[in-house]
Amino acid sequence: MLGHNYTSYFFKHRGSSLIYHLSGLVACVAWGASFISTKNLINDGLNPVEIYIYRFFIAYICTLLVCPTPLWSHSVKDELVFLLCGVCGGSVFFISENTSVQYTLVSNVSLITTTSPLLTAMIVGVLYKTQRPTSGFIFGSIMAFLGVACVIFNSSFQAQLNPLGDTLAVVSAVVWAVYCVLLRPLGSVYSSWFISRKVFFYGIITALPFLAVEPHLTPIMDIVTSKEILMNLGFLGLVCSMLAYVLWAVCVSRLGSVKSGNYLYISPIVTLVLSAWLLSEPVTVVGVIGCVMILGGVILSEKLGRKRGLGAS
Repeated sequence: MLGHNYTSYFFKHRGSSLIYHLSGLVACVAWGASFISTKNLINDGLNPVEIYIYRFFIAYICTLLVCPTPLWSHSVKDELVFLLCGVCGGSVFFISENTSVQYTLVSNVSLITTTSPLLTAMIVGVLYKTQRPTSGFIFGSIMAFLGVACVIFNSSFQAQLNPLGDTLAVVSAVVWAVYCVLLRPLGSVYSSWFISRKVFFYGIITALPFLAVEPHLTPIMDIVTSKEILMNLGFLGLVCSMLAYVLWAVCVSRLGSVKSGNYLYISPIVTLVLSAWLLSEPVTVVGVIGCVMILGGVILSEKLGRKRGLGAS
């Protein structure tokens, strides 16, 4: 398998786990940057479902070129697990998250979805009794989560609840946590390229019904004739989807879903910095303090979480 050979050579010929940590970090940096391109595309008239399907289609074609075979997994059971991964790590995650912002505050959605690493730790703790997170790991995670809250409420604080919107945000957090837990056992059998290709494929297939009920679709000619739209879709498809998902699969398969999950706290920092740089959005002292808390929390979780070998789950 071509994709498997590339991945094996690059990652197995390193003497340290540093490369796996860097994989998770790069993936989360890409996801943090994705919000900028997504916002630009929405401003250009594309709806969230269109954006999601286009970015996953680009990613699927590229991963198919790198890893064209095998076409199917080893068993029907594994194929069903990949289908569930496409739902949890693709269609339901993105569509519920993007739809939730139409009903509740963006800050609510950002904060709720950032609970995903904690939810992942809880799921692993229930499924694997010997892999329950240490108190030090939980402390670091909570510290990072509070840092995220500071980053999200960078310039203002608004407390406003909406049952539908907030529920959809919770759904997105839960399904992503499930996706991360499902990735770990798959990573010991399949290459990261194969896993990502399957996620993109089933993510697209399961999103088509949502596209069918969309009242407004952007004409294809408006997309292919716009340099800005093509550049943003290309970035989302190649960097934020293909590259990020492959690296994330590598990270989770080697470090485990719990330890990898804490890198997700990095994404809000990237979004904050890029929003200030590219969109001229303000950065306050509270936001800077939040960034420091996130970095400190992630480092503490990594150091204090080694006691129980969380990379195994």
